[in-house]
Amino acid sequence: MTQALETLAIHGGAEPDPTTKARITPIYQTASYVFDDADHAARLFGLQEFGNIYTRIMNPTCDVLEKKITALEGGVGALAVASGHAAQFLAFHTLMEPGCNIVAASRLYGGSLNQIGHSFKKFGWDSKFVDASDPANIAAAIDENTRCVFIESLANPGGIVMDIAAIAKIAHDAGVPLIVDNTMATPMLCRPFDHGADIAVYSCTKFLNGHGNSVGGLIVDSGKFDWAASGKFPTLTEPNSSYHGVVLNDALAPIGPIAFIIACRVLGLRDLGPAMAPMNAFLTLTGMETLALRMERHCANALELATWLQDHPKVKWVSYAGLPGDAYNGLAQTYLGGKGGAVFTFGVKGGMEAGVKLVSSVKLFSHLANIGDTRSLIIHPASTTHSQLEPHELETAGAAPDVVRLSIGIEHIDDIKADLAQALEQI
Repeated sequence: MTQALETLAIHGGAEPDPTTKARITPIYQTASYVFDDADHAARLFGLQEFGNIYTRIMNPTCDVLEKKITALEGGVGALAVASGHAAQFLAFHTLMEPGCNIVAASRLYGGSLNQIGHSFKKFGWDSKFVDASDPANIAAAIDENTRCVFIESLANPGGIVMDIAAIAKIAHDAGVPLIVDNTMATPMLCRPFDHGADIAVYSCTKFLNGHGNSVGGLIVDSGKFDWAASGKFPTLTEPNSSYHGVVLNDALAPIGPIAFIIACRVLGLRDLGPAMAPMNAFLTLTGMETLALRMERHCANALELATWLQDHPKVKWVSYAGLPGDAYNGLAQTYLGGKGGAVFTFGVKGGMEAGVKLVSSVKLFSHLANIGDTRSLIIHPASTTHSQLEPHELETAGAAPDVVRLSIGIEHIDDIKADLAQALEQI
């Protein structure tokens, strides 16, 4: 039976516990699991049967979270890991080889820019950052060593909406998958697979959890990409020595198009180890039950505040795709149901000094490095999340010295406005 996203956010992947009949998914706080016998253990370790072996690789609480996000995204499988960065790392690890490159949008979360542009160099993975607001720039950057294209559906910090369908076509024409970080939009605003994306990643620390009480990440596989067509992905299409020469893409085909997400689990997570704690999976599952309601309030509050800021005398500009006159409003209509999400930026008159003063003067807003909380959050990216970037990189990333980023919570809008008003008066 087809169910609405609001229903799947509550019921997707979740059933009463078969042993205790508990209605809420229990926290399976265990490191390992008993095998039925030696043959059962051998089948599990040989990928001949799926089941629980060790919580570094899988856990029943995490399994429900994986099934829920799979249902919400319309994919074939998912993997829960320790953080959003871990999700990106394992997704790339499955696709990349030394000397290969990632073509990525330049408008990304600062930590992602650092991870892709600097930390991955130690693995021999190169990167090319381009202005993806014009998909032609992505096409021009792809070469024979490119193994994937990476964008955010709704970019952090600027709230820029990407043309997912156009970028997906360019990636597919080049024989590589499109990976979309859907953290800021969530499935309630955007389902990237509906527009041609192949893989979605999340920091579920943000809106999926929504309460700022745990860290986690998710990888979701659409099952639509043909990994064997190009010969570019040996992890999936060539014999794997750690499984006695098994070719994952072939061996798993009778079950379904799940080679990528299984490889992320049994090669990436198994060997690199960034497992999600069962408690964090439980907290994320609890948060996701109210995701639909929260996103409605987040977006409504953000639109009203952005509209109010447009006319404030100490504000130079507002970048929010939900505003009718915004350059990305058309793409928001196409990909986000006309909404602009909960995170946006604005320019404060007075530059760096004024931005730092503003974030130091709020009382209701929390000054911290996170987004997607029930609480309203504020940060000055140039002095914090994007501070590792050079001046020209700050401009490219949408984090110039005058930029202030807001993540609008679900408090009453009058109280949100009042706090920002008094803080702006301090400048």
